[in-house]
Amino acid sequence: MRFTNKSVLVTGGGSGIGRAACLAFAREGADVGVADVSVEGAESTVSEVKNLGRKAIAIQVDVTDPASVQTMVTQAVAALSTLHVLVNSAGVREIVPFLELPFAEWQRVIAVNLTGTFLCSQAVARHLVMQGTGGKIINLASVAGLTAVPNRAAYVASKHAVVGLTKEMALELADKNIQVNAVAPGVVRTSMTESYFDKPSVVATLQKAHPAGRWAQPEEIANLILYLASPEAAFITGATFPIDGGFLAGKGV
Repeated sequence: MRFTNKSVLVTGGGSGIGRAACLAFAREGADVGVADVSVEGAESTVSEVKNLGRKAIAIQVDVTDPASVQTMVTQAVAALSTLHVLVNSAGVREIVPFLELPFAEWQRVIAVNLTGTFLCSQAVARHLVMQGTGGKIINLASVAGLTAVPNRAAYVASKHAVVGLTKEMALELADKNIQVNAVAPGVVRTSMTESYFDKPSVVATLQKAHPAGRWAQPEEIANLILYLASPEAAFITGATFPIDGGFLAGKGV
């Protein structure tokens, strides 16, 4: 197993891609810190991780609050003894036309997606440097971090910024043996996107937008996250990897 004797911290681990990543790491031998704004969601994931025979802790966190983030890291290290990997999966999005986007909604999306990624990464990176073992940070970007998507000004801006932050972190942390990369999914069926699938017309649009003819499942994104966190990816840093069924390749077709 690729992650035996490794400990992983996943934000947004109570649902969606974060939950899938937690379970994928556990299947590969890792102990897991499951952090989420919903303690119930985190505890549910922890129960599944423990059923796979791994150690796990549920941590309630507000990724927009520096004190909450530092407490998260302290609790994770205390429970797991050490940390090797951070996955920044906590995220939100809006569906509002640019001209109608309230300032409060803009602030909310930027705070969770961008500031949250910064705060969690900085806190964990400081621990990794002190620990002296190196490590991995994997950020959740999006195809919306590489192209525009209608009615998502804050989300698009935040995910483009995550791509830039990934590059900057990789540049500054490379000599400390910390690799930082991002994954950029297309549409993934999660609780955040479930409303997309209520209308046949939207489903048809999603299928057409992805040349593969379908959307992704969270487990498929988790597989790429695991690779980037593995020793096989030791020379990969500062990169963003689309995993989108051809969405970007076929955009506008």
